[in-house]
Amino acid sequence: MKRRKSITELARELRKNPTNGEKLLWEILRKHRLEGIKFVRQKPIIYKVDRGKSYFFIADFYCPSKKFIIELDGKIHDYQKYYDYQRDLVLKKMNLQTLRISNRELSNPDFVRSTILHELGEG
Repeated sequence: MKRRKSITELARELRKNPTNGEKLLWEILRKHRLEGIKFVRQKPIIYKVDRGKSYFFIADFYCPSKKFIIELDGKIHDYQKYYDYQRDLVLKKMNLQTLRISNRELSNPDFVRSTILHELGEG
């Protein structure tokens, strides 16, 4: 029987294989480039543990100091709006703020930067 991957292994795989959009957004966020604010990529967020089983989401980008998550939404998200809505509600109950950015918005990096800073209360 095949062994299930750990949360850390899944997140590590996602970091090794970013989408084009994730690469673009990471260039804006990495190395404290956005007003000195630290972000990490593909951060596992455990929201429930039941009978030894962990239930989790992997946030595309996470700022621990601000409890702020950025989710990059590609075409697939056009078909899973209810799932995304439910996920955002769970995260909100954990006092985590979620900002969703579409891949289309990445064509305007200045807009993306200002949107993120505004949501963080920095701009």
